[in-house]
Amino acid sequence: MSEGMRGPGVAERGNGHPEPAAGAAAGAGVPAGVSAAAVRGPGRGRALVRSVLPPLVLGVAFLLLWQLVVAVFDIKPYLLPSPTDIAGQVVAVFALLLSSMLATGLNALIGLVVGGVLAVLLALVASRLRVFDRMIVPLVAGLAVVPIVALAPILNTMFGSTSDTPRRVVVMIVVFAPIFINTLRGLRQVRPVHRDLMRAYAASSWQLTRTVTLPGAVPFIFTGLRIASSLAVISAIVAEYFGGLQNGLGSRITSAAANSAYPRAWAYVFGAIILGLVFYGVTLLLERFASRRRS
Repeated sequence: MSEGMRGPGVAERGNGHPEPAAGAAAGAGVPAGVSAAAVRGPGRGRALVRSVLPPLVLGVAFLLLWQLVVAVFDIKPYLLPSPTDIAGQVVAVFALLLSSMLATGLNALIGLVVGGVLAVLLALVASRLRVFDRMIVPLVAGLAVVPIVALAPILNTMFGSTSDTPRRVVVMIVVFAPIFINTLRGLRQVRPVHRDLMRAYAASSWQLTRTVTLPGAVPFIFTGLRIASSLAVISAIVAEYFGGLQNGLGSRITSAAANSAYPRAWAYVFGAIILGLVFYGVTLLLERFASRRRS
């Protein structure tokens, strides 16, 4: 090929065959001098907009429709307060709302962490010992269906009505089952060829668990955590309905409803929604961070 017939993106190898130049090898459709990071940046921004904008628009439309329905049909506040009334109460009791969210969030966080760690440890033992597996799995199944409304009053009597321990124990019991079941399922997903390879290298049981079994179960553990993060907030709020310290969202909701302050009760419900979203969002961020560390 003559010099004048070669394209700008073609160079010549030592053996006479043409090869793409560096600019052409960077990828088709990418202009010279533009880095891959600069190309990925706008793409990530568009993906973020596509994931955030639809639920945001839907939420705003739902609130506008809610406000319109309450105004047109003249629905009384004790049946359904308007979003503007609820927003006014959020502003009016913001300091109390924030302290209640912190109290409930702390109980949910402690119960989630303790229950999650205990679930993972027992799942590790169950995956190694068949006898222990047969003993604990039926107990976990029974624990998963224990009603909070029956458990919370008993725990309040046991630990005292001035302690946060009953609420944290309730959260721990509720989150234990989904984390345990998903972790145990992940620990059983190890391929036999990987296990045999580690044994061929004379790896100990702990080395096998640390390097093969547990890393492979990480996605399953986070699946259980995603489920448990929302359950932790719900169970902490429900446990507050049955006496004890009057410092959480559940007790604030029941107190406001008992005094016919329904917009204020809905303001505390709004705080519970925000708290649940925070727990779920933090779990997603931790899962994304862990997946990047593994890749």
